[in-house]
Amino acid sequence: MTSWSVVAEAFDSTDACALRRDYYAEVAGRYLRRPVTAEEIDHGIAGDGAELLTPPTVQFIVGRYAGEPAACGGFSMLDDERAELTRVYVRPGFRGRGGARLLLTALEHHAYVLGAREMVLNTRLDLIEARSLYIRHGYLEIPAYCTGPYMEIWYGKRLTQSALFEGLPAASR
Repeated sequence: MTSWSVVAEAFDSTDACALRRDYYAEVAGRYLRRPVTAEEIDHGIAGDGAELLTPPTVQFIVGRYAGEPAACGGFSMLDDERAELTRVYVRPGFRGRGGARLLLTALEHHAYVLGAREMVLNTRLDLIEARSLYIRHGYLEIPAYCTGPYMEIWYGKRLTQSALFEGLPAASR
């Protein structure tokens, strides 16, 4: 049986970097409506703030399917009770296999352990699949909690202990 694992990992590990590059290529390509070049990806991820995704108040997670790096995501604590999701991504060839659910659950669990009782995020309107994912997993549209380029819609979800342990494999806790 092929399965997923989700594990905290450094944002700059080889697998995490490759996943972040794929993420940027997809979201930037959608925005620009064309494939992005390697130089554009280098430039985009150079100033993306990923260096802030280091513990203890921030977490980056890599999801693997049958041992192959397939998904990633992170969160940062905004204050004592609120965390923000960022860079949630599943490679296209691995979508529809349950990895996004495990990734979100693991991120929510780690944020809850750090004290978060709400998870928030912002995204673009054209990222329909991402928006659908968040809605399927209990996120509701909320008022803007921040501003910046590429922020067009905001979502939030209350975190409860019982919901976080449901569906999270023991090895990923």
